[in-house]
Amino acid sequence: MTNYNFSSKFKHANFLSAILFFISIIFIIFKGLNYGIDFKGGTLIELRSNNTEASLIRDVLKSMDLGDVNVKKFGKEGDFLIKVEQKGDNNKLIPEIKKKLSDNLNSDINFRRVENVGPKVSTELLQSGILAISLSLAAMLFYIWVRFEWQFSIGSIIALFHDVGITLGIFSLLSLEINLSIIAAVLTIVGYSMNDTVVIYDRIRENLGKFHKQDISDIANLSINETLARTIITSVTTLLALFSIFILGGEILRGFSFAMILGVLIGTYSSIFVASPILKYFKVSYKTIEKEEEKIVP
Repeated sequence: MTNYNFSSKFKHANFLSAILFFISIIFIIFKGLNYGIDFKGGTLIELRSNNTEASLIRDVLKSMDLGDVNVKKFGKEGDFLIKVEQKGDNNKLIPEIKKKLSDNLNSDINFRRVENVGPKVSTELLQSGILAISLSLAAMLFYIWVRFEWQFSIGSIIALFHDVGITLGIFSLLSLEINLSIIAAVLTIVGYSMNDTVVIYDRIRENLGKFHKQDISDIANLSINETLARTIITSVTTLLALFSIFILGGEILRGFSFAMILGVLIGTYSSIFVASPILKYFKVSYKTIEKEEEKIVP
């Protein structure tokens, strides 16, 4: 077991977390999030064309006055992903786009995938994504409230908001696309962060029963050190898999894996330096837990 004095770093870590969270919220509010076609509507075209460049495809589409058009390479050589913003009825534009590209590019074009997301569907998807995240946070809050005491519940939900807020703030700062896979990543981050927090909280609660007279800071420090090996092993093995996906998974999985890498790093940090210090601020002790249990069991 390690014997590092984590509690001495709580104040500095909390200050850093507050600053990062505040900056993230500012970016989300004022710069906004870069919603993908899933959430703002538009057309996605995946094609394969040898002996051509993204710049040539971009020039051809620019002459069609399609609005915001994004062309980038992905996957193997000759694979391109084209994203066209929603502008009227995109279903009518798709045949025109195909014809224009076929006529102007001096190479064979294989249209491998064409998807069109209308404004109504994109709005519904965005609402469903927000609802999914909200319900998951509410379910986690309820579980912790039942499993532990209310102080633990507030600590865990603050840590979850911290993790999700900073992750989305980084996406806003870097103008990275938010699509359905990122929502899936955020939901996974919520579960991962909660799992880490529950492990430490469970050990804190156990140690409060063993060492009645010790201060919560000492109990938290002991509990973190006792669970640190498990936390590091879990995080490192998860990160190894995620870095492999990020490097080898191609453009489609890059956003998801990047969000997950951020979430694992931030979640591991918050379970130690955000969730645990909250108990100190609420002055949790063996007596407070005993009182809560007396309310439940008359």
